[in-house]
Amino acid sequence: MRSRKPVLTMKTSLNNILTLIATFWAAATWAAEPVKLPKLVDLGADKCIPCKMMAPILEGLKKEYAGKMDVQFIDVWKDPAPGKQYKIKLIPTQIFFDASGKELFRHEGFFGKEDILAKWKELGVDISGGKASAGIVRETPVSADTRPREAVCFMCDGDVNAKTRTVVKGQSEQRILCSPHCYFIYLSSIVGADPKVEEGKVRVTDWASGSVVSATAATYLYGMDSKGRPTIKAFGDKAAATKEQQISPGNLLGWEVLRSKELATRCAFCDRAVYPEDACGVRFGTTHGHGCCTHCSMGVAARLKQDIEVEAKDGLTGELIRVKTLDGQIASLEPATAVAWFGQKQGADGKWVSAGCFKQGFFVTEANLQKWLDARPAMTGRQISVAQALADKMKLTPEQIAKACKLGECK
Repeated sequence: MRSRKPVLTMKTSLNNILTLIATFWAAATWAAEPVKLPKLVDLGADKCIPCKMMAPILEGLKKEYAGKMDVQFIDVWKDPAPGKQYKIKLIPTQIFFDASGKELFRHEGFFGKEDILAKWKELGVDISGGKASAGIVRETPVSADTRPREAVCFMCDGDVNAKTRTVVKGQSEQRILCSPHCYFIYLSSIVGADPKVEEGKVRVTDWASGSVVSATAATYLYGMDSKGRPTIKAFGDKAAATKEQQISPGNLLGWEVLRSKELATRCAFCDRAVYPEDACGVRFGTTHGHGCCTHCSMGVAARLKQDIEVEAKDGLTGELIRVKTLDGQIASLEPATAVAWFGQKQGADGKWVSAGCFKQGFFVTEANLQKWLDARPAMTGRQISVAQALADKMKLTPEQIAKACKLGECK
């Protein structure tokens, strides 16, 4: 008996085909459905100055966070309708939306990259994809500083050269400094210091004999090294200074002239004495000034309430790092990979405070910072962004700024 084969009717075949088409269509529609992402909408114009400064920031965010955040720019001068739709009052305006399209926050005016990212974090929206670097944190020294106390400069923490050792005598203790230059930094760090009173406490080391002499009575050979940085040699006897001048060219100065030269250039933030060769260049308006350290250079924007341009050097390689601010935020950073080191120390109360200007720095990459730290195993602190270094200074009150970098006052 032959087996019977099922008979395929036209109707059956058509139903099967329609079923297959429906299945493929559903799959294609699902695959094509756009992924809903958090969205940043910037409403501005291509000829508005702060809007133009926003342009590279938005473009960078669009590339860096592709697939994590939708970034959209709308020129409301060319297309006014969206401006009316979003009810904006001025440009640029940035509006933050969650993945469902709900408005979370809006900001008016220029908004820097780091501030935008910080705002997303504050809003509880993760756009990093879990890839953000935690940065370098060192809360305990890799190894202790075993140098004798008298061999470490009180101001810069550098080694004390026996030939330039400078001593400030106090009522209970004496402070050892590596050079007369660090003394003038020390002097400019004392609140309400009277130079005439303070100078009576200072003793310098005679370059020729190694004996200690009164700073005000000494003769100084004021020269210059290969980098253009001043060199200072003290002598108790002018004849010895003249003899040294034949070997090491320079000018012979008395205390009054030396003091005026050493205090001539000051940090535009904390007012400390500084050599331009050691400082960051700071431009505000048409004026050029200096920041004694990278963090103080950021503080100039806070002290003067002005936009600034800063040129700093990588603490390891000396490569230039350029920063521009706008409305107290970072407008541009070159290179974009630059990071900051916030040198800190833990006080007796357990709170972390600044370790001082000499333990701060900017670096073109995190790798450079790591190499710099490897050579400083006793250093403690944490890596922060350049934007955070600026934000920390912008939060300071006028009273706090007045005490910045002052001995016993700066916290």
